[in-house]
Amino acid sequence: MNQTVLEQKKQVVSDITEKLRSAKSVVLVEYKGLTVEKATELRNKCREAGVEYKVYKNTLMRFAFEELGYKDITPSLEGPNAIAISFNDEISAAKVTNDFAKTSNETVVIKAGIAEGKVMNADEVKALASVPPREILLGQLAGVLQGNIRNLAYMLDQISKKNEEVA
Repeated sequence: MNQTVLEQKKQVVSDITEKLRSAKSVVLVEYKGLTVEKATELRNKCREAGVEYKVYKNTLMRFAFEELGYKDITPSLEGPNAIAISFNDEISAAKVTNDFAKTSNETVVIKAGIAEGKVMNADEVKALASVPPREILLGQLAGVLQGNIRNLAYMLDQISKKNEEVA
């Protein structure tokens, strides 16, 4: 193999490794049969969600995954694969790829993923995709806390009224 080509491949592996290292989550998808139009649509949806969608050679991805200790994902590197990488949160990559896979007539298949340093199978990635966005979860938490604080204030008010009646 030409030394220049080898150096280029090493650089690509290094780039993939750095992206994986700084990612909050990664989803490995197979895109067999995806038309150029649909591939562009998927890339646009990923971009809108702040997710990077990239096609690399399986061999190069395998080296990067193994370098970071994600050997459990390498058996999934068969066929035409791409990775969706989220640098902002753990859910975006899973959500955008899962939503697209549901509407792509099975041309996009979720194969595996990584979140919080753990390799996930396809079912786990799909479960992660069903988690509401962070803002909604924070809103739900605020609602629960607000209700509890309101109940506490009511109880304290009732206690103080009882104490006034007794006194």
